[in-house]
Amino acid sequence: MTTSTSGTRPDDARRHNRAVLLRRLHVDGPCTRATLASELGLNRSTIKAVVDGLTESGVVTEAVPTLRSGAGRPSLLVLPEPQSAVVLAVDIRVDQVAMAMVGIGGQILGRHSWNLHRTTRLAGEVITHVAESAQLLRDELAVSELGVGVSVPGVVRRRDGLVHEAPNLGWREVALGERLAAVLGRPTQVGNDAELGALAEHVRGVARDDSDLVYLSADVGVGGGVVAGGRPLRGTGGYVGELGHILVRPGGRDCFCGAQGCWETEVGEPALCRALGLPEDGPRGVLVAELRGLAAVPGRADLLLSDYAGWMAAGLVTVVNMLAPALVVLGDLFAALPPTVVDRIRDEVQRRSLVSRAIGGTRIALSPLGRDGKLVGAAELAFEPVLGTV
Repeated sequence: MTTSTSGTRPDDARRHNRAVLLRRLHVDGPCTRATLASELGLNRSTIKAVVDGLTESGVVTEAVPTLRSGAGRPSLLVLPEPQSAVVLAVDIRVDQVAMAMVGIGGQILGRHSWNLHRTTRLAGEVITHVAESAQLLRDELAVSELGVGVSVPGVVRRRDGLVHEAPNLGWREVALGERLAAVLGRPTQVGNDAELGALAEHVRGVARDDSDLVYLSADVGVGGGVVAGGRPLRGTGGYVGELGHILVRPGGRDCFCGAQGCWETEVGEPALCRALGLPEDGPRGVLVAELRGLAAVPGRADLLLSDYAGWMAAGLVTVVNMLAPALVVLGDLFAALPPTVVDRIRDEVQRRSLVSRAIGGTRIALSPLGRDGKLVGAAELAFEPVLGTV
C-alpha cells in the first residue's frame, strides 16, 4: 500500500496520512513504525510525526511485542486503542436484532440482542428498542459512539438509508437511516445485509486477499453482495445484490416479489426445511442442528440434498458467468451445509460454468464469521467515515 500527497496543502496531507495510517492499524492490526513506513510509502519522519500525534491524542499506544525474536532491543508495536474510536453496529434480521459497540481495530466491547416476533417487527418498535439498547450499552461501557452502521435484509437506498422494501420484515418505504440518526444523535449509515456480509468477509474474513468476490447468504430469503476490484459494487442507488431473484425454474414456486421460480424459492430457508422434512416455520436452531448432524453421515446428506445442491449450482453458474469472481463465500445457513454437498456444488459450477473454467476454477468457501458476519460488516460501514475524523 502506498500513498501520495503531492500537490496537497500541509494540513490536508497530515489528515490524509493520519487516516491512512489508522486504516492500516484498524484493518491489519499492530505493527512497527518501520512496517508502517514501508507499507504506506511514507518516510520515517512523517510516520514519527503521525504516530506521536495519535499517541498524544490517546488513539494509539506503543508496546513491546509479547513474542520476541532475535537479539537486541525489540521494535515497539503501534497498537490502536479500541475505546478511542467506537461505533455502534446494528444487525436487523427477520428473527433477531443484534447490536454491538465496536472499537477501532474491530474489537467488540459489548453487545446486546433480542428476538423479533411478528408483533415486534414493526419499524417503530425496532427503532425504539435500538435507541434504548444503545443507551444501555453506552452506560455499561462508559463509551460514546462516533457513528452507527446498520444491516437490514432489504432493498436499501445508500444515500439516506431508506429501506424501499424488506419483505420478510413487512417493511416498505421506511426512512430507517434518518429515523435512527434522529433518535441516536449520531451519523447513521444503512446497508443491505448481504452487501455488508461481503464487506465483512473482504475486511476481516476469508476474502481478505481477494479483490473480486461474491458473498451469498441464506436466511428466509437469499441475498448477495459483490466486491469488484476491491470495492463494493453498488449500482444505481445502491440497489445491487438481489441475486435471490435470478430466475432458475420457470413456472416454479411463487415468490414474494411477484415472479415464479426465483432462486431463493429453491435454496432459501424454507427450501432447506422441505428437503430435510422439517416444518418451514420451525426454529432455526433445529434446522442448523439437522444440517450439522448430516455432516456425520455423508451418504444421507447427499441423498436428502441432491436436488437442493442442483438448484444451488444452477444459480451459482449464472452468478459466476455474470460476475467472474475469484471467490464465492457462503454465509448464514449456506455455511452450515455439509461438506460433501458443498463439494458437489463446487464441482457442478466448475463443470457447467464457462467463466469458471476460463479463470481456472472459482473457489467456493464457507464464511468463518458465523452469525456475527453482518454485524462486523455494519461496524465497518460505520468506520469508513469515522477513521478520517479521529
